[in-house]
Amino acid sequence: MKNTAKILLVDDEPAMLRYIKTLLEVENYKVETASTGEEALQRIEKGLEPDLVLLDVLMPGIDGLETLEHIRQKRPGAKVVMLSCVNDTKKVVQAMRLGAHDYLTKPFQKAELDAVVGQCLGEDKGPVGGEVEEVADNIFFIAASPAMRKIRSQAALVAHVDIPVLLLGESGTGKEVLARLIHKLSPRAHRTFLKVNCAAVPADLLESELFGYEPGAFTGATHAKPGKFELCNKGTILLDEIGEMPPTLQAKLLHVLQDQQFSRLGSRSVIKVDVRILAATNIDIPQALAAKRLREDLYYRLNAFTLQLPPLRERKEEIPILLKQFMTRMAEQYARPQLPLSPALLEACQRYSWPGNLRELNNFLKRYLILGDENLAAAELQPRPDGNGGMGARSDSGHGEAGGGLKSLARSAKDEAEGEAIRQALEQTNWNRKQAAELLQVSYKALLYKIRQYGIAEVKSHHKLSAGA
Repeated sequence: MKNTAKILLVDDEPAMLRYIKTLLEVENYKVETASTGEEALQRIEKGLEPDLVLLDVLMPGIDGLETLEHIRQKRPGAKVVMLSCVNDTKKVVQAMRLGAHDYLTKPFQKAELDAVVGQCLGEDKGPVGGEVEEVADNIFFIAASPAMRKIRSQAALVAHVDIPVLLLGESGTGKEVLARLIHKLSPRAHRTFLKVNCAAVPADLLESELFGYEPGAFTGATHAKPGKFELCNKGTILLDEIGEMPPTLQAKLLHVLQDQQFSRLGSRSVIKVDVRILAATNIDIPQALAAKRLREDLYYRLNAFTLQLPPLRERKEEIPILLKQFMTRMAEQYARPQLPLSPALLEACQRYSWPGNLRELNNFLKRYLILGDENLAAAELQPRPDGNGGMGARSDSGHGEAGGGLKSLARSAKDEAEGEAIRQALEQTNWNRKQAAELLQVSYKALLYKIRQYGIAEVKSHHKLSAGA
């Protein structure tokens, strides 16, 4: 089968030029060559429109990075893969920021070249159809949209460059999954991956959680305890909600980033570690910097490279795949038969804007699986007119606004579905509230609030069942 893709190969070494050209022509690609950056740019000026450019970094005259900048201006649709015999971290990061899609370190095998070229030209189907990739037990990364395929490509590239990465995006967009993907694709994949939620741990405990302590460091510290950085030595740590870390602790983290060493609480001895740091946040960075909630020097250290996850409303083509994955996983988890995802329900899911992103989608499907009522599920997703004349997500606030009747109806349907889901979970767990909270994947405190909100506690009194937790 003849490939129609055009590849421009740029390298100043004649032997390397012939070798790579042969490997590509075996796969029937149409290959053009150039031995300098200037020659490559001249070919493009004269009308050459390559689908892919394989570009050497170190060349006399105009080097690869400068050539890359010109190519991105003249042929923004062309994908560029950098080639180098030196794995130079700074050049890799610079190339990524200039728009390179991937990076190959010479010498490379044909399989490596084929994989990169196939991925860039959209021919690579990946390990699971090119869309669904398992990154940890029961955790999947899905890249079915152009935006997420680009994120996947960037993650693969940055995974091999041992620098901090800042993961940005709205709450629920999948920043932890992306962090796990980077770890899986990195040379540290066989080592420990740990996540620390900086917002979930009280400020006075976060330091000991990260760095450990010695006996007597504080009241109740009866024995030594290693922190997450020690436990994660040679591995990867994800600092989630980094914007919620106290500024005093941010200074200590900055020291770890700079020197890869720290001291436990109550100790003067220094511990050296080798930990890859990934940080995630959904805060407004400029606002946090202006308010001094985020140290500027720490931000620039963490921001060696940034990956911005798009919200689900900007990658709606992934919703059917996500629903199928969630349904398969939850049906197995709760030992229930899978429910159909009808065209009408899929269409309602596609129309809805999902302000809670993947987390909201996951919880929606859980309620559908428990209730088994498609009409109730679809009622949750009723759109409302927004201020711009379009259709936005329904809101649980806004009493007294125009269209309040429709909003009331949507809220009522949501409350009915939520209340029924809680009742069924309580009955299924013999009214053990802790188990029901785990089944519904909500906090115990949140479940107690909902039980009071919907008056479910009174129903319990009519059942001769165990009191539960």
